[in-house]
Amino acid sequence: MNHAETYTREQALQLFYALHSPIYDATRWSFLFGRNSLINALPDLPPEPNILEIGCGTGKNIELLEYSFPDAHITGVDLSPAMLTKANRRADDSDRITLLQGQYGTDDLSLPSFNLIVLSYSLTMMGSNIEPILQQATNDLSKKGYIAVVDFHTTSFGWFKKWMQTNHVSMNGSLLPLLSKYFHPEHSKIRNAYFGLWSYFQFIGHR
Repeated sequence: MNHAETYTREQALQLFYALHSPIYDATRWSFLFGRNSLINALPDLPPEPNILEIGCGTGKNIELLEYSFPDAHITGVDLSPAMLTKANRRADDSDRITLLQGQYGTDDLSLPSFNLIVLSYSLTMMGSNIEPILQQATNDLSKKGYIAVVDFHTTSFGWFKKWMQTNHVSMNGSLLPLLSKYFHPEHSKIRNAYFGLWSYFQFIGHR
């Protein structure tokens, strides 16, 4: 992805989420399935683990991760200042949560290594930048670290695919093969939503 394309996509996504952030949590529950069950399926982590969420949005998953791993230090990265504003309210000045605004894999965020990296409905919005992000994630994982992903998979309805593209989401079924290319799968499931209107997947793997 060239710099001009990156800039254009960044600006489009920032505008999109500036408009959607006030209603995001109230509306996305009917679309973003499998987030809670992904976190419930996570393996045990070492004491005081470092956890990263790429595309942390309003901080819903960070709240769940903080509950599941009460001794963890959790870092959230998101491109949208508007979404991070909401996440900051959820974090409630916790000294175990760090929120950073930027584009993971491109901006120099000076991150440590992580025992767990989570991506929840963010990879399908990253355009042609997915493989560099997965490569960066392999570099940022500790030796026995895990990656956990839940995201859209495919749809057989052309009109729905086009509508999702207008919302910056690509549903071409390419993510699971890519994840298996970079990580060893431990948990991989595809599920249908709304009687097969679309499918989504959960993936947990390790280096």
